[in-house]
Amino acid sequence: MALFSGLIHHLAQTPLLPVAITLLAFQGGVWVYQRLQRPAWLPPIVAGSLLLVPVIYLLPIDYRQYYAGARWISFLLGPATVALAIPLFLQFHHIRAALIPIGITLLVGAPLAAGLSLAIAWGLGADTAVLLSLAPKSVTAPIAVSLTEQLGGIVGLAVGIVALTGVLGSLLTPLLWRRLNGNDDRILGFVMGLNGHGIATAQAFEISAQAGAFSSLAMGLTGALTALLLPLCFSLLG
Repeated sequence: MALFSGLIHHLAQTPLLPVAITLLAFQGGVWVYQRLQRPAWLPPIVAGSLLLVPVIYLLPIDYRQYYAGARWISFLLGPATVALAIPLFLQFHHIRAALIPIGITLLVGAPLAAGLSLAIAWGLGADTAVLLSLAPKSVTAPIAVSLTEQLGGIVGLAVGIVALTGVLGSLLTPLLWRRLNGNDDRILGFVMGLNGHGIATAQAFEISAQAGAFSSLAMGLTGALTALLLPLCFSLLG
């Protein structure tokens, strides 16, 4: 037992343990997701997180150590995002035909995604740190973490809000779309990516390749626009 405890303590000082438990937790989340017949309200990232929390609590590793080691996985989100260029290329003829609607939707929707949530939180009396953490809620996690650190918000809170936003975006957008009798996967995908970033984009690919491609496009454009405008807006207000 002492040998096992010593081994765990040693591994906790390296990226190996955080990476291993993260991958195992995600694989467990995938198993739960498939066993429950792929519910939109419990994507693998959420189920995996629920499995990961008690593991971190029980192991002799604090969150700072875990986060430092698991950042190796976060680094891979960049290449994974770039790889989304492949479905975008395959749908480029549809994208080119809808450039004006895409541009208008982006310029209206991306500021609203951040602005409405900030207005509600401010009206409820949220302090500055919470507002700064809430602002990048509709962009993918790596951009949200970077923006939160730059603005001086709470990274852990921002990551949780981003995950919650993605889950709600992947769950509610298709439901509302069906209630509106929508039949264009391009619109559905773009709305999912704009509001729900990577989590909703993964769900969009399960709807159709076209929905996934437009969701990827919206996720990338929303992230880029938010990364450009959000620091500028806060600097002007400050």
